Amino acid sequence: FIGCAAKSAQIPLHTWLPDAMEGPTPVSALIHAATMVTAGVYLIARFAPLWSASPDAQELVGVIGALTAIAGAVLGCAQWDIKRILAYSTMSQIGYMIMGVGVGAYDSGVFHFLTHAFFKAQLFLAAGIVIHALANEQDVRRMGGLRTRTPFAFIATLLGVLAISGVPPFSGFFSKDAVVYGALETGHPWLYAIGVITAGITAYYMFRLLFVT
Repeated sequence: FIGCAAKSAQIPLHTWLPDAMEGPTPVSALIHAATMVTAGVYLIARFAPLWSASPDAQELVGVIGALTAIAGAVLGCAQWDIKRILAYSTMSQIGYMIMGVGVGAYDSGVFHFLTHAFFKAQLFLAAGIVIHALANEQDVRRMGGLRTRTPFAFIATLLGVLAISGVPPFSGFFSKDAVVYGALETGHPWLYAIGVITAGITAYYMFRLLFVT
């Protein structure tokens, strides 16, 4: 699990992920959407029979996942760099996945793994359009009114934000809801509560990114 935590940017081994934002945006999209950061989630899901044999191990992983989810969301609220906001958002969403596979809701965790890949790649590539249009400017405080200048990026970002915020009928609604409900179903009401609170914070900082930009 320590390997999974480092690979999937879980607390306290999360600090490398925002710093990995320095590269070109298509690289960021690959890192965040493909198996780079989600490999830890996959490993836990593949080891399901071993994991299910130890309630203590499940509890540990579920708690680390939940703490990472809420910490990533809170840190995302404090960022102004468009790519760092998305980086902390990835950390938070992977916390959800780790929480799901940790408490035994393996199908839900892997489902969120799949849907997240699509909307996160979309958000990063849309951010790339914005960054290129503004000659490599990444501070959202220096943006605004780009809906008319980059309409394609606006629509792509809007759809990605609706998905990651869990608005029905977008994919994030089904997968995130499954993870949060999975925590309740497997007898972890506190993790369920953290999941619900984190979902609210996620909607706040993602819509903040959309409105400011």
